[in-house]
Amino acid sequence: MTAGLARADAAWSLPGGEMALERPVVMGILNVTPDSFSDGGRFRLPEPALARAREMVEAGADIVDVGGESTRPGSAAVSADEETARVLPVIALLKQRLDVRVSADTRKAEVAREALALGADVVNDVSGLGDPQMASVLAASDCGIVLMHTRGTPETMQSLAKYGDVAEDVASELGSVLDRAIAAGIAAERIVLDPGVGFAKAGEQNSELIARLGVVARLGRPLLVGASRKAFIGHLLGGIAADGRDAGTVGACVAGLARGARIFRVHDVRSARHALDVAWSILRTPAAE
Repeated sequence: MTAGLARADAAWSLPGGEMALERPVVMGILNVTPDSFSDGGRFRLPEPALARAREMVEAGADIVDVGGESTRPGSAAVSADEETARVLPVIALLKQRLDVRVSADTRKAEVAREALALGADVVNDVSGLGDPQMASVLAASDCGIVLMHTRGTPETMQSLAKYGDVAEDVASELGSVLDRAIAAGIAAERIVLDPGVGFAKAGEQNSELIARLGVVARLGRPLLVGASRKAFIGHLLGGIAADGRDAGTVGACVAGLARGARIFRVHDVRSARHALDVAWSILRTPAAE
């Protein structure tokens, strides 16, 4: 079996029970921003967002990740009031109408608190506890948590992509975030780590990070890879635009699976679901020497 594959009993502690990680988990991206680089604001209203979430569930999504603030490189922050106005009606509707885990993609403690009050199962914090109040908000709940590695803010992060050894440096910095979360009273079993592909990483650093996920896996928590339609895939494919990067995204997901990731955040759920399930079946099959 490929080194880095998760144990058969690996699981993620979520409200109401564990999510087993004996097979790849697909997290569908639902951007409800007016300026999404990928969706162009098509799902910012609750009913279109619900329809899109239903499509993703039917295509095999295990989690729907709702985001109300663009964090692409160079993007400006929005206020907590603006972000809550975007995401809360959608999260409430998804919890009422769909049988799926719902994640709140936010770096603001205030938004996370209100999303959790509506029943959000996961908080996906791309700032890695950048908000000083986030750890206490998360500690007071039983939600699942994604802690991502980044540096600076979306406006400054690409100027901070300087590493001695990208995998070792990311693991060290993400380990410090993990330690802070546990010190705040958050059980490790609730935490998944995301090395932050495309966040304060430049070009080939992203490929190297996926290739060396085993270094980050030493921290002892399940890993999420969020490579969907990122710029490095476009560069690898000769400059192809974001809406043409889904096949490349699948390639990055399968590579991440082979190197130990178990959760995959994607726009094109069906392609990722099919590719990961087939790759997982093959990777788990003993090979005759």
